[in-house]
Amino acid sequence: MFGNLDLSTLQQLWWIITSVVGSLFVMLTFVQGGQTLVLTLSGDPEEKNLIVNSLGRKWELTFTTLVLFGGALYAAFPLFYASSFGGAYWVWISILLTFVIQAVSYEFRRKPNNFLGAKTYEIFLFINGSVGILLIGAAVGTFFTGSNFVLNDYNLVRWTHPLRGLEAAFSLFNLSFGLFLVFLARTLGALYLANNLDHEDLVARLKRSSFTNFLAALPFLLYVLISLLVMDGFAVNPGTGAVTMEAHKYLNNLLQMPLVLVLLLAGLLLVVAGVALNRITTSVRGIWPAGLGTVLTCLAIFFLAGFNNTPFYPSKADLASSLTIYNASSSHYTLTMMSYVALAVPFVLAYVSWVWQQMDGSKLTVEEVTADKKSY
Repeated sequence: MFGNLDLSTLQQLWWIITSVVGSLFVMLTFVQGGQTLVLTLSGDPEEKNLIVNSLGRKWELTFTTLVLFGGALYAAFPLFYASSFGGAYWVWISILLTFVIQAVSYEFRRKPNNFLGAKTYEIFLFINGSVGILLIGAAVGTFFTGSNFVLNDYNLVRWTHPLRGLEAAFSLFNLSFGLFLVFLARTLGALYLANNLDHEDLVARLKRSSFTNFLAALPFLLYVLISLLVMDGFAVNPGTGAVTMEAHKYLNNLLQMPLVLVLLLAGLLLVVAGVALNRITTSVRGIWPAGLGTVLTCLAIFFLAGFNNTPFYPSKADLASSLTIYNASSSHYTLTMMSYVALAVPFVLAYVSWVWQQMDGSKLTVEEVTADKKSY
């Protein structure tokens, strides 16, 4: 079946697959967003424990999806993995560190004889949900603004900036993209917790929080969208492979790929609908349309960056070193074998959905957390 597909079709297929995994990861960052609410939404220890335990049941899914996203990129587009992780290692090490302290925080926050105190681990969770997501957003922003790397004839990477990837956070576009993801994660976190907790006062505060955080995200979202419409972008000549700058490249991509434009608009509308559902009605189910909207919006962003003769990892230090889904991919054989393995993904998703339903079959209460001696 997959063996009959040509290489370019397999490359496009695997950009779609990795985009889906990356989009699911962004949706699951409601865990990170919820973590940032622990310190700001309540000073009551019981309410904090309730929030942490609700999120603690899902944090492994977010981390696993991030690892899966990195693994899919490594297998399908190894030259990107080698260039980015081999050159911009300070930004990736910083991101990894925030996820390490997240795992430690859930395990040790309420352990007996915890000499650091619960507050320290709550600060660690805040760092993971704010700094970690900000840096991920800045790194993804380089798909549009470019990175500081040069590849030689042997595809060995040389990074031309001493900050090794951290410089991405000093670009206004990348910083805005990262801050948008931070406030989006906080919005999704508040929506998820409102749907998952049985605590009337806390849920009322969470419903308000989802709205205020969405309002905080809007300026950064508007800046990113307007910038994408007016900025010059990186374009590949399909005949020669030469990379040049093209005026309004990403606007052209939207117009030439109307399905991507539909995905973007539908995703944004669904996020707005989810927030509005929680804010102006008694419903607490806004996480579902907002979560789906997040996935659709992120898919549009990834497609905008990788399709229509666009290098998804452009080099502003050397245009010729820019990476596309065609020159950065694995071989036809590798992509074919991976495609057969990917047939198992629907079964994995079905299992995850079943486990999710079992964990969230009933709303979490203070009494349940208090009675559970193994709670976070």
